[in-house]
Amino acid sequence: MSAERSKARSTAVRLAGVGVAGAALLLLSGCDVGSAVDGFGWPQNGITEQSKRMYDLWIGSTVAALIVGIFVWALIFWCVIRYRKRGDKLPVQTRFNMPMEFLYTIAPVLVVSVLFYYTAIVQTDVNRTTTNPAVTVEVEAFKWNWQFNYQDGPTEDGRVGKTVTSTLGTTEIIPILVLPTGRTIRFEETSRDVIHSFWVPELLFKRDVFPGNVRNVFEVTIDQEGAYVGRCAELCGTYHSMMNFELRSVSGAKYDQFIAAKLSGQTTQQALQTIGEDPLASTTSPFPTRRDESNFNPAGTAAGTGN
Repeated sequence: MSAERSKARSTAVRLAGVGVAGAALLLLSGCDVGSAVDGFGWPQNGITEQSKRMYDLWIGSTVAALIVGIFVWALIFWCVIRYRKRGDKLPVQTRFNMPMEFLYTIAPVLVVSVLFYYTAIVQTDVNRTTTNPAVTVEVEAFKWNWQFNYQDGPTEDGRVGKTVTSTLGTTEIIPILVLPTGRTIRFEETSRDVIHSFWVPELLFKRDVFPGNVRNVFEVTIDQEGAYVGRCAELCGTYHSMMNFELRSVSGAKYDQFIAAKLSGQTTQQALQTIGEDPLASTTSPFPTRRDESNFNPAGTAAGTGN
């Protein structure tokens, strides 16, 4: 009987080692696993290096969780079958099982340590900024639209750069943020009123936009050209759902032509046509907001009088 128990314990320990090693291995090669299972619900079309690294972290974390879950489920079912009631005689009762308790202590620590290590690396990479980005854009949010200010970069002493040209969204025209591929782009976010959130799904993360002196700064390098919808992802008031914009990524040469056209006095739509791009947003369109109508109280009704 003791030999059988010893053999079972040895098998359990070996399985634990294989599970932990497999989790670490799949964490490193998570991207290939993700493509086979549709990303475990995470978007797979990221357009920046940072978004790809976050995608790999998500896949690796999910795979590790599945491995741990399968191992625990296997132990549960093994115990249910191995120690099920056979007649009126109870199985041998033990006060503790040192190998099993050791396993349940060490395995979670190893898994959490691996996940913490990769999370710290990816987070540091995503939040990293440079001293001299190629492009600096100030994202200015307000109820309920966006203004994008193209700047000449931050000053050497860390002050905000000077705005050279801007794109302002209106109710009728969705603002288009034009950015180049292959260049380091710094976003400096600020709000005129309440907290908003700058979100382009293909960037695969959201950044809150705070009012006051708090500026949320981050940098990305876009590696794909295209048009991508942008949204406010923070409930900011009545027309929050209508606070959209479009990110238009173009080649570096087209971006330079766009800025030159803007500096010459052209509107954003005219400058887009100059570089051969659609002048209006193609991923979203203005909503019928009816902001000029009395859509809360009938016209002529005094506040507080009801219907």
